[in-house]
Amino acid sequence: MQLNIVPPATGAKWAKEGIQTFFKQPLALGGLFFMFMAAASVASIIPVLGSVLALVILPGATLGLMVATLEASRGKFPMPSVLATAFRAGKERLRAMLGLGVMYAVGFLFVMSITTLFDGGDFATLYLVGGRLTPELLNNPDFQTATLVGMGLYLPLSLLFWHAPALVHWHGVSPLKAIFFSMIACWRNKGAFLVFGMAWMAIFSLAGIIVMTLAAVIGMPAAGGALMMGVALITAAMFFSSIYFTFRDSFVHDAKDDETSTAQK
Repeated sequence: MQLNIVPPATGAKWAKEGIQTFFKQPLALGGLFFMFMAAASVASIIPVLGSVLALVILPGATLGLMVATLEASRGKFPMPSVLATAFRAGKERLRAMLGLGVMYAVGFLFVMSITTLFDGGDFATLYLVGGRLTPELLNNPDFQTATLVGMGLYLPLSLLFWHAPALVHWHGVSPLKAIFFSMIACWRNKGAFLVFGMAWMAIFSLAGIIVMTLAAVIGMPAAGGALMMGVALITAAMFFSSIYFTFRDSFVHDAKDDETSTAQK
């Protein structure tokens, strides 16, 4: 395994490949993403502990979606069992993935703890425990500051773990090394990731504009919100389908690794 430096334009290609692959198996990839979201929602029903559990399994679940994307790109129909790929790859890989999940949870909780310094914990409580997002809360300057700080701190955290699940699973890299290599790969390919992020921001924005315009044209603006939610989920599923391609092009690796891990599911 070696780091591969790609040109900035590759970021747009990653987004394009994610969308194309999604439409190869829209029912499968869309269904798997909804299962992924449903599992996280069910876990979050348990106050605090449920949210922590969801954070711990997130890297492994993300790996499952990457495996599903790999199968769809090869013309296969990914089954629901692929979501558990990371947890059925042997005891060593399981321990490593759970260790990665624990580190991710600790990092995320640390970010949440920092936000409490700005709004007294409203933002962190809303995310970890749940609650109602009221207009008063949204208009609270302290809450707005905490939200911006949380988003700003989450970006480097996400880069640390962006490639880590795939490196642990497909290359047997230890969790700490996987986090280090993930950050280095993202930094060295920062141009491509910047384009990638901008491309998805444009896609999400365009989808929103189309939905709201359509709702206004047909004279049903009230339905725009519900339709927007559905489109947002489908677009998010496409986004997750593009994550595999960012990993594939960021590292030079033996394709047999992909075949082996897929065969283990």
